[in-house]
Amino acid sequence: MILLNEGLVVFVRGIIAFFSLLIFARVLGKKQISQLTLFDYILGITIGSMAASITTDLSSCAWPHWVGLLTWVAAGLGIDLLTTKSRYAAKCIEGEPTIIIMNGKILENNMRKLRYNATNLLQQLRTKDIFDLSEVHYAILEANGELTVLKKPELQTLTPKDMNISVPNTGIGIELIYDGIVVDLNLKQINRDRKWLKAQLQSHGIKDPSEVFLAKI
Repeated sequence: MILLNEGLVVFVRGIIAFFSLLIFARVLGKKQISQLTLFDYILGITIGSMAASITTDLSSCAWPHWVGLLTWVAAGLGIDLLTTKSRYAAKCIEGEPTIIIMNGKILENNMRKLRYNATNLLQQLRTKDIFDLSEVHYAILEANGELTVLKKPELQTLTPKDMNISVPNTGIGIELIYDGIVVDLNLKQINRDRKWLKAQLQSHGIKDPSEVFLAKI
């Protein structure tokens, strides 16, 4: 009976922690893994650890853990707002981009300051499909550890603009049918209705939207 009660408590606290973490993650905003700074990474680990404690630490009530979780989220949000408003604060907290290669020359002093060695540089250059250092005009190590590379002008990709070729604007695809279900909201957005959609499908030999996995315009 005691085990059953403990299991129920863990289940309820787990649900609370899960949705708390979901809400707080949405509040903190969207960032890809590659965009996370060291501070963001540590913040994420700490918040996740607190959420786990809310679920499984039955030796204390959940309320103090939840307050701690809320405090860390509020502090993280405050830091985000501060770094958005203040360039100096962003530089101190998140760091700033550092030039590693300039005009094809490796800046060894900058690499030493960052404790960034040649092995790291060559590895990250290979992920950019660069296997020869002579191809690099500029390389900048971003605050999140990502390496941004600008190739020498003569090695950069040729674009239609370089050849004075006009390219039509293709726009963005809008889903009209997803997994056999008509997305009426998107139809309304392009000022079309189901009658028009049915005619378009019939022109492709399709009788019913349920036959379509994905349709876009």
